[in-house]
Amino acid sequence: MTGLFGGAFDPPHNGHVALAETALEHFALERLLALVVVDPGHRDVVLDFPTRFRLAGLAFAGLPRTDVVAEEHRYSVDAVRGGRFGDAVFLVGADEFANFLSWKDPNGVLEEVWLGVATRPGFPPEALDAVLHGLDRPDRVQFFEMPELPISGTEIRARAARGEPLDGLVPLAVAAEIDRLGLYR
Repeated sequence: MTGLFGGAFDPPHNGHVALAETALEHFALERLLALVVVDPGHRDVVLDFPTRFRLAGLAFAGLPRTDVVAEEHRYSVDAVRGGRFGDAVFLVGADEFANFLSWKDPNGVLEEVWLGVATRPGFPPEALDAVLHGLDRPDRVQFFEMPELPISGTEIRARAARGEPLDGLVPLAVAAEIDRLGLYR
């Protein structure tokens, strides 16, 4: 089975890496594709695509069976349509899943791929239950638990803008590149 982990990765952080590591093991993935969306349809990005792609390459470099690839489709349903990735599980965090019904054609996503939702201790299960009840194929959603890492891209960008260290928030190579290039300042 192939794991798909899409995002803007602006910047990629330790929470992203932990989710990918946990999913590789939990689903016994043959390969994991970190899909860096060129022009995300769901959020604005600060960094240009080549820089986000380079940072993602640094972040996921140490993970086995993992490749970082460019994703031209703006929306997940368009990326997975037509069985492009075969038997695949699309990975999201619980916070993203809580907003899944607002995605472009969430039921269309589940027609094409499984959905692997990373939960963490303390996340309110009722928020996830409400989403499951709104889906045509809730049986295509599998939850897996990952360690809690309270990290947000917003916080990282703000710290980088102030010139503060990013220790423990992003992989060391990503922190070095953000510092070297003066990103988010």
